[in-house]
Amino acid sequence: MTLEILTSDRLAPLQHGFFTRRGGASSGVFTGLNCGPGSSDQTEAVAINRARAAAALGLDPEALAGVHQVHSADAIAVTAAPKDKPRADALVTATPGLALSVLTADCQPVLFADHGAGVIGAAHAGWRGALDGILEATLEAMEALGARRADTVAVIGPTISQKAYEVGPEFLDDFLMDDPENARFFANGAGDRYLFDLPGFGLHRLRRAGIGAAEWTRHCTYEDPDRFYSYRRTTHAREADYGRLLSAIRL
Repeated sequence: MTLEILTSDRLAPLQHGFFTRRGGASSGVFTGLNCGPGSSDQTEAVAINRARAAAALGLDPEALAGVHQVHSADAIAVTAAPKDKPRADALVTATPGLALSVLTADCQPVLFADHGAGVIGAAHAGWRGALDGILEATLEAMEALGARRADTVAVIGPTISQKAYEVGPEFLDDFLMDDPENARFFANGAGDRYLFDLPGFGLHRLRRAGIGAAEWTRHCTYEDPDRFYSYRRTTHAREADYGRLLSAIRL
């Protein structure tokens, strides 16, 4: 099966993609293009998957830069793929021939570009990182390389949608403490539960930060098991582990 790569006109003509799970070498609960070295999948299968994704971007796997994601608000600038992945949740670069990548399985993968300045970024933005400012930190790191946020575009790839993201009252409290207006990203669920709009919140933070344009691809990871891995779906199914989706962009 060939790879399935979701793209956005806003990021074109830069090579980029939100890779689905289709077209990979993994099997079992990981069936498909699992690109997560941190999973319990076979190392050889993950390496094959990452090589296929890199080739789709016209690169060797060694040019696929990533970080050790920790749900932080830390964004770093890179000129080469780090051998020892730093603990951070976003990367930016102005170096041609380098691809920035993040791994997700419900959290938001966000790809950024200032086409005129020749600066790109990639962020892993779960609820914690988004609340703490990872998207704003990515824009600031891009500006340090010469980008202008008013000229920057960002695209949120496949992520968990509101109707699949049930949370408790203490979760809501964290967001209300940050800004009472964040209540608009929550809908009533069953009992004392709420439904949280993660991509809506991500778009809000990007637009509030003054980005030129931002959009979500409108793909829900939870609801489409044939195309996407989902941590929450795996948890509900009581499966042992889950795959990670790769999203990447290169100059």
